[in-house]
Amino acid sequence: QVQLVESGGGLVQAGGSLRLSCAASGRTFSSWAMGWFRQAPGKEREFVAGISWRGGTTYTVDSVKGRFTISRDNAKNTVYLQMNSLKPEDTAVYYCAAARTGGWAVRLVENEYDYWGQGTQVTVSS
Repeated sequence: QVQLVESGGGLVQAGGSLRLSCAASGRTFSSWAMGWFRQAPGKEREFVAGISWRGGTTYTVDSVKGRFTISRDNAKNTVYLQMNSLKPEDTAVYYCAAARTGGWAVRLVENEYDYWGQGTQVTVSS
């Protein structure tokens, strides 16, 4: 049974930083593409950032480009989302997700992901 557990969320003032972590169980973490999604109140869940299995390829959406960085440590079965210069519009529940197939590339589409964490709340005050 694969489990993804996010941590690092919280309340921060605009302009501040947070680093989210997602720890995964399972011996095949290094073969998975990983992604971060978020869901704001009243909105659909959206893709934020993704990373390929060895971390060689990453992608972030335009709304967070230059502010958020995704990375991974396969030795620790953990993926990270460093979030800088946070804005109130970044307020959401953030989810990490794992894609079992196609790990050599970044996976952009929600239905390409097989496993999901429970989410961690990020609140940015103005």
